[in-house]
Amino acid sequence: MSLIDVEGIGPLDPADPRARVRGPAVSAPPRRPGSVRRTTTIDMRWADGWGSRLTLDGRGRDLVTTGRDGVAIARSSMRVTVATDRRVEAITIATAPDRPGIGDLVGERAGSGFRRALSAKVGGVTGADPVDLMLDDIPGATLISGFAFAQWYPIESLLAPGAAGTARQRDMTGICTGFMPGSSGLAPDGTSRWTHRTRQVEPLEANDDPLAWHDIEQISELSMRRARRIDVWRDGRDVWVDSMFQDSSTRPVGGRIAVHEYGLTARIDAESMTLVEVTPEPHVLPYAECPLAVFGVDGLIGSPIANLRTTVLERLQGVAGCTHLNDALRALADVGHLVSQIR
Repeated sequence: MSLIDVEGIGPLDPADPRARVRGPAVSAPPRRPGSVRRTTTIDMRWADGWGSRLTLDGRGRDLVTTGRDGVAIARSSMRVTVATDRRVEAITIATAPDRPGIGDLVGERAGSGFRRALSAKVGGVTGADPVDLMLDDIPGATLISGFAFAQWYPIESLLAPGAAGTARQRDMTGICTGFMPGSSGLAPDGTSRWTHRTRQVEPLEANDDPLAWHDIEQISELSMRRARRIDVWRDGRDVWVDSMFQDSSTRPVGGRIAVHEYGLTARIDAESMTLVEVTPEPHVLPYAECPLAVFGVDGLIGSPIANLRTTVLERLQGVAGCTHLNDALRALADVGHLVSQIR
């Protein structure tokens, strides 16, 4: 397979093993003694079908494992209503302590610019609670939510003239690695193709450990879910991270189907809390070009993890990065707090 020359990045090799899509992985490996696990889910549902008001229900937990058992040190939840113009209509969270200014996000767009508003208007968003990760995930969750409809309705009906969601189609060229110019994911007019490469996935809680995940709502109707797991532990001078990220939809025939799934491991220097190594694993991605984003992560080596929420956005912009891999990388900023909870 020939190299793909990406403007501003250089030649990338699709045959490189690092860019191989491996298929769905187990959502949660056995918990390690002396570790902490953060899990979050955001479930997305609609008031009245395609193009109507969207509700995001988030749940999260931090669990410390000392031996066989685990102790939940944080539980939180979030509910966000997004209007048809993509602006936040209502937002509530349940966590302690509260996040002052959370109500000031009403009226903000749930997509581009939301994180700037979150940083400017809401106090205490430091990664010290699962709700901080859920709040940061609002733009990404809103972005991918429409995938669920393609699993329940014919594409033709969703894209028909006059359909409620068609006005949202826009030119996606250059916004990420998967939509690089000439990508198989782009239609001739620059809008995204709905011919996703998807995989059926097992339920998150499909394992022998009842504490592997927080309580997850069982949903069979049309809905979308963003799920995250971050495991953190220390080994001498190193802090290790094993994490996963998945976007999946329910199906009319039952079960779930994923459009995005990444695994990610990282090693962090425990003294300086800088990133020493990071290895993303593409598991499920919608287009052939998407996994090429893994080649950009080496540019983050040496970065203080506390700054990764901004560093990732600065260094992995446009075709240099994948929107969803970037989200997984940015979440490493929470590791400083998580490792401090290990006794």
